[in-house]
Amino acid sequence: MGGFFKKNGSIISTFFLIAITFWLIFLILIPQLYMLDLSFRPNLPPLLRGGPDDVYTLTHYKHFVFGSETSKDAYNYVDIGVFVDTIGTAILVTIINLCFCYPIAFYIAKLATPNATRLLILALIIPFWINELLRSFAIRILFAGEGVINNLLLEMGLLDAAVNFIALDVALYTGLTYAYILLMIFPLYNALETLDTNQLEAAKDLGSSTLRTHWRIVIPHAKAGIASGSTMVFMLTAGALATPVVLSSPNTFWFTQLIYQWFNMNDNWSRGSAYSIILLVVSVAFVLLMMRIFRVTIGEVVR
Repeated sequence: MGGFFKKNGSIISTFFLIAITFWLIFLILIPQLYMLDLSFRPNLPPLLRGGPDDVYTLTHYKHFVFGSETSKDAYNYVDIGVFVDTIGTAILVTIINLCFCYPIAFYIAKLATPNATRLLILALIIPFWINELLRSFAIRILFAGEGVINNLLLEMGLLDAAVNFIALDVALYTGLTYAYILLMIFPLYNALETLDTNQLEAAKDLGSSTLRTHWRIVIPHAKAGIASGSTMVFMLTAGALATPVVLSSPNTFWFTQLIYQWFNMNDNWSRGSAYSIILLVVSVAFVLLMMRIFRVTIGEVVR
């Protein structure tokens, strides 16, 4: 702590500590604790809250697993299915993002010249000056039935009829992958930038193939960046709302849409809180799993 104050000065250090403390307590900890408490409360009118009927209950969590009491099904297959699809899609988008961003990050960090690196980073950042919702609509225009991609493929004679990319969720996967690409590239870039180039040259001189060099040297060195980028992409993809609403097909439903409906359309904040806590618990479990797989500490992930 003394080194932090010495490095940044007393005024700036105090400001940072106050700002971080305020952010953690009032914008993260208190809202999450309130939502956790609300998830165990019945959905009561404002006048009945705090009364004898306002007791702790597992009703909302039971509803997620078993459905309503009038349901004839043994389990709540609809909500559980939406949740599983959302988590599965988030994992798949994370894997796609990692495979797509890794070679880009490696090229920027180790192969590109300094001028090329600056231009590439700038080219990556500038498109994100546009609002996420507008970017989602732009992608929908590209993949629409009479969109740019279909018209181009039809004019080239590669298709006889337009492909419904929206119904196939191609636009959804593309939009989600693109939406959080920077959150994968920059952690990878930061990790790869510290890799000693002499190790790569030594591996090449010893006859190691490119694939083996990456598997044995580059990837182990970048494991903290991989874990950090993967966790951020997964959590934001699983918690996305605007992009799935714009780009998903009518048959695709996102878990955050369920949460939104419970909060805003059904006016059931307790059930919406319970569903939010379920998503939060799974997201935290994914972070811990990534840390376990890559054998990194929380300090290495957030560095």
